[in-house]
Amino acid sequence: MTTIASGTDTLTRDALTVLQPGFTGTTAPDWLLRRLGEGLASVGLFGRNIASPEQLAALTAQLRAERDDVLVAIDEEGGDVTRLEVRTGSSFPGNHALGAVDDVELTREVAFELGRRLAACGVNLNWAPSADVNSNPANPVIGVRSFGPDTALVARHTAAYVTGLQSAGVAACTKHFPGHGDTAVDSHHALPRIDAALDVLSDRELSPFRAAIAAGTRAMMSAHIVVPALDPDHPATLSRPVLTELLRGDLGYSGLIVTDGMEMQAIAATYGIERGSVLAIAAGADAICVGGGLADDETVRRLRDALIAAVRSGELPEERLAEAAERVRELARWTATAAPATEGEGRTDVGLVAARRALRTTGAADFTPLTEAPYVAAFTPVANIAVGDETPWGVAAELTRLLPGTETGSFAGQDAGSEALGAAGDRRVVAVVRDEHRHPWMATALDTLLAARPDTVVVEMGVPQAPPRGALHIATHGAARVCGRAAAEVIAGE
Repeated sequence: MTTIASGTDTLTRDALTVLQPGFTGTTAPDWLLRRLGEGLASVGLFGRNIASPEQLAALTAQLRAERDDVLVAIDEEGGDVTRLEVRTGSSFPGNHALGAVDDVELTREVAFELGRRLAACGVNLNWAPSADVNSNPANPVIGVRSFGPDTALVARHTAAYVTGLQSAGVAACTKHFPGHGDTAVDSHHALPRIDAALDVLSDRELSPFRAAIAAGTRAMMSAHIVVPALDPDHPATLSRPVLTELLRGDLGYSGLIVTDGMEMQAIAATYGIERGSVLAIAAGADAICVGGGLADDETVRRLRDALIAAVRSGELPEERLAEAAERVRELARWTATAAPATEGEGRTDVGLVAARRALRTTGAADFTPLTEAPYVAAFTPVANIAVGDETPWGVAAELTRLLPGTETGSFAGQDAGSEALGAAGDRRVVAVVRDEHRHPWMATALDTLLAARPDTVVVEMGVPQAPPRGALHIATHGAARVCGRAAAEVIAGE
């Protein structure tokens, strides 16, 4: 183990140990390496930190040269939320596609292969899978990140995903406890509320988390949501009844509890990140995730000092902070002894196999595959923060490969349909949408397009909640690169 700087006292080391900060750049800054020497035990990676697998492996090696047992975490769900392939789109479909196939062995295999690639780059903690039951179709932040709206399906696939990921030597962090599926508010922007009765919560929201615990998930991430039936006064991340009494007590969970990003507005705008972090640790959280938006040494210093001050004032028991820090170290020990995956295990193309199986087509019996380059009209909604707007999506790139000369444009707003028609000219139109049911302007655009061009092919790359329409309708159940490829193969008859 790395020798901690001799001038760092136990309280300071523990306060640093419970932080999971981010940073900017593709190499570790000096301040981060210095904090690792002082007791920081975890680092969170985002798309901005990753240029290639080789660069990522060099980065994690640089971190481990400073502290050999560091936890290197990443938000890599596959599907729409990818950091490993942030600039190209993911080689793996996300949860909703896997739920549509409903083959738990396939889900386990996808998670294993994803974990194998992470482990090969030196990443040993993944903030995934999402175990949220997408029971509210209007949900703006979960959607295709969920295995689906059926509790039993979500539970069995959550367990399979945890098993697959951890068999590759990467710790799973099941999220977002106690369940973010029944919300119409994005906690990146505001504080959501779930007004469900206790029996509904137990049967619906909590079942997948029970399954994850039974599967041995090494970590669990809290949600920034208020659930009045559990705690009317605090969001789950800051709630002792939720984290300690329910998760630890009633559900018997003994692993690491990580908060969702503390700079998200559900916490930052209501409590502030310092106060929020103190309350989270006091409530039973063990690790503070911060760094998606605030990624500098000043943030680490502020949170460290807030935790130390709370202990010294008596607001935060020193024993609780020490317990939290020990759970972080315990997970680090597990990652050091977990058997890494070998190159010969699994199928490297399992992501594409899964994406093809997840397709649902309507009108295929009467559809003649395209032989000439079409015009791809992408009706593009504003991306939520979890997904981000860096990652390309759609079918244009893959159709261009199969049908050279394919052209594309992106459209939004009330005139999107007529603008797309004008841009397409005489070409056959392929319209690509994402959650048509949540965007009235998108439905209007399709109305306009199909009235003028009924031979339009429609590809839905979000949750296929709206009725299928078009000469051919393809539901991909997600916008990963492999989902676009699978849809393009059908359109071009490959």
